[in-house]
Amino acid sequence: MLNTIQLKNFGPLTKIEWANLSQINLVIGSNGSGKTFLLKALYSAMRTLEEYKRGDDPRTDGEILAEKLYWTFQPEKIGDLVTKGADTSLACTITFDQRQFSFSFGKDTTRQIFTVENHVPPRKANSVFLPAKEVLSLHHLILKSREQDKLFGFDDTYLDLARSLRQPLQKGKNYAEFAQSRQILEDMIGGRVEYDESSGRWQFKKRNQKFPIGITAEGTKKIAILDTLLGNRYLDTNSIIFIDEPESALHPVAISQLLEIVAILAQSGLQFFLASHSYFVIKKLYLIAQAQNCSIPILTVNGMGWEYADLKDGMPKNSIISESINLYKQEVELALQ
Repeated sequence: MLNTIQLKNFGPLTKIEWANLSQINLVIGSNGSGKTFLLKALYSAMRTLEEYKRGDDPRTDGEILAEKLYWTFQPEKIGDLVTKGADTSLACTITFDQRQFSFSFGKDTTRQIFTVENHVPPRKANSVFLPAKEVLSLHHLILKSREQDKLFGFDDTYLDLARSLRQPLQKGKNYAEFAQSRQILEDMIGGRVEYDESSGRWQFKKRNQKFPIGITAEGTKKIAILDTLLGNRYLDTNSIIFIDEPESALHPVAISQLLEIVAILAQSGLQFFLASHSYFVIKKLYLIAQAQNCSIPILTVNGMGWEYADLKDGMPKNSIISESINLYKQEVELALQ
């Protein structure tokens, strides 16, 4: 599990020191505040640790990291990730299972990172990044664009996810929490999504009927992605899942159900980092923290910078929460007129 995060001069993230992380962690803020950027930075670090010394891969951790940052953020050179106008280098330090992984580089860095310190043993588990947009209908385009054409456009979060979905479903007994979550997910969408080898396309299967993925609801496809990754065993109980805007394309009831599944999976050992600007997400996770008496650290951005809190201790002050309360007050005032 990721225990602590320290970032300095990493794009819009001038300084973050987030400690005491838990199984579920939430980042909230307005559009453009750096939520997705933070999740991608953490994902790049974790995938570096997971690809390092895996199989016959001869690359050093510094080589893997440089390539991961380049294809995840897609700058002209990775030195462009250094905060504009910063006087010092970009620096990142994470502790994973109490072991440290750190790196730094300056604005003139092109495609190589030499300052890497890694004390984390090679990992067998996989992290995954679930973007706000679904990928099933774009699956073949993502793979062609990156694997054949080698073009910018779809970053590594999309490519890694598309590749992970190619793994066939596994039969046999699954983790109890995974099996329970898959059943809830399939009940939510009334079926399951499957890959048709003959056509090379995904399709939605509901009882004995099959529908093209292109006419399937966005929310259905998004939920089906998590179901697939649980079913094909790409994820295990040591995985870390980064979810950008879990509320995207989902009805509030579905948001609540999805976060309940997140809580179930977290109990099995998975760690989650979620980025959101939805009051429904914040409120549901607050209720989960209260009901289970568990820590859900929350990192929130305001005009003065980043603030740290824990939903176990209550709802934090934030513009998203304040606006929701203001709307409720306006409704009450109208009702009393």
